[in-house]
Amino acid sequence: MQSRKKTAANLIFLIVIFVLTVYGVFRGEDLPGMIAAIKDTDVRWLALGVLCVVFFIWGESIIIWYLLDSFQISVRKSTCFLFSSVGFFFSCITPSASGGQPMQLYYMKKEKISLPVSAVILMIVTITYKFVLVAAGVGILFFGRGFLHRYLEGILPIFYLGIVLNILCVTAMLVLVFHPVLARSILVKGLFLLERYHILKKKESRLKRLENSMDVYRDTAAYLGTHKLVMARVLAVTFAQRTALFAATWFVYRAFRLSGTTPATIILLQAVIAVSVDMLPLPGGMGISETLFLKIFQPVFGELILAGMVLSRGLGYYGELLVSAVFTVAAQLTIGHKRQGVEQQQRIK
Repeated sequence: MQSRKKTAANLIFLIVIFVLTVYGVFRGEDLPGMIAAIKDTDVRWLALGVLCVVFFIWGESIIIWYLLDSFQISVRKSTCFLFSSVGFFFSCITPSASGGQPMQLYYMKKEKISLPVSAVILMIVTITYKFVLVAAGVGILFFGRGFLHRYLEGILPIFYLGIVLNILCVTAMLVLVFHPVLARSILVKGLFLLERYHILKKKESRLKRLENSMDVYRDTAAYLGTHKLVMARVLAVTFAQRTALFAATWFVYRAFRLSGTTPATIILLQAVIAVSVDMLPLPGGMGISETLFLKIFQPVFGELILAGMVLSRGLGYYGELLVSAVFTVAAQLTIGHKRQGVEQQQRIK
């Protein structure tokens, strides 16, 4: 019941942010002209953009399948695609993408995958996902000075903030994984202070949950130490996965029959937006992503900037939301039901 209330609250929050975003972006704009420009696009290029979004979701499912296989756990790739879809759907509708992994854990448990294994796998997915973003941001910062000054002058503070927040997040996760004793000491002392100053009520169960979470970090560290080749392959797939999603904007660019800007430039600009908004407490970076797009892609799309933003965000966020929503429904209808039926038949026999 509590979970349903939380999901409903997240959906209401998503709708409110969406309405405010639409109002802020389209107020005073030439909407008929934008619609005409969108109607004139080459849908073949847009179809390729849709494939990029599907590949993005599929990429994580392959990572999950591959990691499960390394634990000698056999799960269908189609089921892993459903796990991935569930994660992306709930990440899209919750602030800071906080709802994705808990729901993935829930559905993986329905497939009889143990919680410790699921938690380690999703921790690895998160670390590699964040690491690729940090690598992209730091690479642009140190090796793209001309790129920064040409396209990002107006949004550099937000970009720098995004890099710092992502680096802090990755650093914190690595400390938790590779220095669990130090991490436990810091977290226990922090919990003690919060309870001492009555910010949190004192609960023994909270400390127990903390201990359980530290077990996940210890297991993750042990896995990373013994599966270096596996991690290299996961990083490679994650890099391809992120690049595919960013590349959807280049296909939008080509759908308008525009030319002159390289795919690499457009992919890097999308990476900048991803780095800038990833840690912000907004579902899908809604609102800020649109604003950043309108600022930094102006030299690329020119007078078609508004139409370009609508299609790019339509594919990269709303398209992802729609595709993942469809397969989340499929997950709800299929995951766990077949196993339950088999178990009931066995009990009858």
